[in-house]
This record gives sequence, C-alpha cells and structure tokens, in this order.
Amino acid sequence: MTSVMIVLQAILPQHWLSRAIGKLAGLSKPTWLKNVLIRAFMHRYDIDLSVAECDDAEAFSDFNAFFTRALRDDARPLTASEWCHPADGVLSQRGVIEEASLIQAKGRRYRVDELLAGSAEEAARYRNGCFATTYLSPRDYHRVHMPIGGRLVRTRYVPGDLFSVNAATVQRVEGLLARNERLVCFFETDNGGFVVVLVGAMIVAGIATVWGGRELPGAGAIRESVWTVEEAPFFAKGAEMGRFFLGSTVVMVTEASDLNWCDAAGDAVEVRAALAT
Repeated sequence: MTSVMIVLQAILPQHWLSRAIGKLAGLSKPTWLKNVLIRAFMHRYDIDLSVAECDDAEAFSDFNAFFTRALRDDARPLTASEWCHPADGVLSQRGVIEEASLIQAKGRRYRVDELLAGSAEEAARYRNGCFATTYLSPRDYHRVHMPIGGRLVRTRYVPGDLFSVNAATVQRVEGLLARNERLVCFFETDNGGFVVVLVGAMIVAGIATVWGGRELPGAGAIRESVWTVEEAPFFAKGAEMGRFFLGSTVVMVTEASDLNWCDAAGDAVEVRAALAT
C-alpha cells in the first residue's frame, strides 16, 4: 500500500494540488466553511489551543491563520543550552555529516551540495559538520525559530518536487529532502556558519519568512537573495524566522563538528528546547 501511495504522489499534479489547497486554506468566507474546516482539523489531529496566543477556534480569519497560529509567550521557554530546536515535531535524524553526506533514513543518504543546491566549494565547509532533521506533523506548531543566534547572509529558493515528507515516504524515495521544493537560509556566527533549510511537501501551500514574507512558488530557476556584511540582519537564538502553511520538515546543517546532542533520533521535541551543546 505504501508503494502505491508513493507512485500516486509521483503521478499526481503535486504543485497544482498543493496550490489549490492553499487557496482553500486562505478563504475567510463563507465563515461557516472556514469554521467547519478548522473544527474538523482540530478533531482529526487532536489540536490543543490552550498553548496558543488565540484559543478561540472561530476567531482565526482563515484556516492558514489557524494553522500558523502563534504560541503564548510562556509556552516554549528558551533553553540555556547553546543550540535549541528550531521547531516542534520529531527529531527524525541527527548526527555527524560523513563524507559530505547526511542520513535521510535508515539505508538512505543524500549529499550536502544536493540539499543546498549550490557549488561544491560552498558545501565543502559543512562536509565534516553536524546536522539535525525535524519533521513537523499536521498537529504541530508550524513556525520555525532560530537554533542559535546568527546573521542572515543569503537565501536560496530551490524549485522541486512536492513528495510527502512522512516517515514512510522518506524511507523509500531516494534523496527526497534534496529533491523537494525548499528555501535554503544561510547564516553566519562568530564561530562559523550554519544553514536552516525549510523543505516543502505535498499539500504544503507555501513557506514564509519574517524578513521576506510569503515565498513565491514556481518551477522556474533557482533564485537568491544576498545581504552584504553591513546589511545582514541578526536574529537571536529562539527568534522566529519563518513558517509553513501545512506540515513539512526543517533540516539544520552546521559547520560545527563537535555537538553533544540532547535528544535521540525519533524523540518528540519542542521549539526552543535544548538541541545540543
């Protein structure tokens, strides 16, 4: 059955379907339909609004506003640990980058340069670093936060496929996280660089950042934004950097090679909690 679902994903009009869902999720009227969609989703995925800034399901302007809801300020306290989790979800993989490749799933690896969609020279600085991959399920909080403080120096939107990023698909589709549509965000710190990659997926209606708003999807060429040293905005550890419109995956790649992990692969994690020291 899983193989059949993967074949269906490959032949379905992935982008059209995802954008159509996005249009539906952005409708504010009729109000009754918006409220029915939100209530049905809450029931299906056991959504808890008690930790949200807004705890009234019918007060959200549309489904997207509900899905990307903010948390209360006291809901996710910032850890004292040097690195914190960038998102709520499951820490699906984490570890050392070996021979410039990362673990996608058991028995499957993919390369740093493929993920970043840049030059071999650019990827070389991370070839002996560390990585962490967080899967956000539909029930999770869907804003992405900074794992450590850093200056934003470059973003790269990479068009691609929109396969599901659930465990079953990730285990079977070769190089999936480097094939899907994604936004690659490069940061610099006083101790080296790190990258946060927001990976799109089937039914994900879009990706947005706090500095650029909604990232326009498309099947065209890779597009980049670059900041000079003087212009590069600084984002503190734990600060919001972006959000997903429906569930997906965040991959963090760092030049640091000596991280001591606070959680094991497969653990449920929360944004701003300790990731590594």
